[in-house]
Amino acid sequence: MHTVDLLEEALGAAEALSYQVRREWLGGVGGGSCEIKGRKHVFIDLSLSLPDQLQQALAALREDPRVGQLNVSPALRRQLVGRRAA
Repeated sequence: MHTVDLLEEALGAAEALSYQVRREWLGGVGGGSCEIKGRKHVFIDLSLSLPDQLQQALAALREDPRVGQLNVSPALRRQLVGRRAA
């Protein structure tokens, strides 16, 4: 599966977990997950490469204990589990 497809699936998974996904130009100095006024957000830094954007999305998903309940592709599941075990 291509990186762009994994990124889109990961962001869709974040939305399924009620995250607001924000894609913004942050100049390489930001991104990741946070909570603002009780609502979870994932900021994806558009100044980063696609693989780095994917890592931002994966990091946010890995922090959420509900991620195991998601129905995701085997490729995305490997990405999510691969880094957690390392």
